Amino acid sequence: QVQLVESGGGVVQAGGSLRLSCAASGRTFSSYVMGWFRQAPGKEREFVAAKSRSAGSTYYADSVKGRFTISRDNAKNTVYLQMNSLKPEDTTLYYCAGKGAWIAITTSSSYDYWGQGTQVTVSS
Repeated sequence: QVQLVESGGGVVQAGGSLRLSCAASGRTFSSYVMGWFRQAPGKEREFVAAKSRSAGSTYYADSVKGRFTISRDNAKNTVYLQMNSLKPEDTTLYYCAGKGAWIAITTSSSYDYWGQGTQVTVSS
């Protein structure tokens, strides 16, 4: 069992930056693929980025490629999402999630563990 807690959300002007953190409980954090998703009210949960267990592989949604960076520190049981050049359309609730295998990484239903979400608001 893994518990995930996100932090770092807030309000920022367009073009600004935020870094989200997701702290995991348990001693097996390094065995999980970690991902970030976002979901606006009334819309489906959207894949943002994923990082493999050893941090050797990374994958991004086209909408954030070149602006967002996912990283992980297995010693701290934490995964990060550095968000630069933020746009108003990035405004929504962001979730971190964990799963066992590096397959179907863009599919939210394939993840086993979820945090409660952190709100990001980008003003124009």
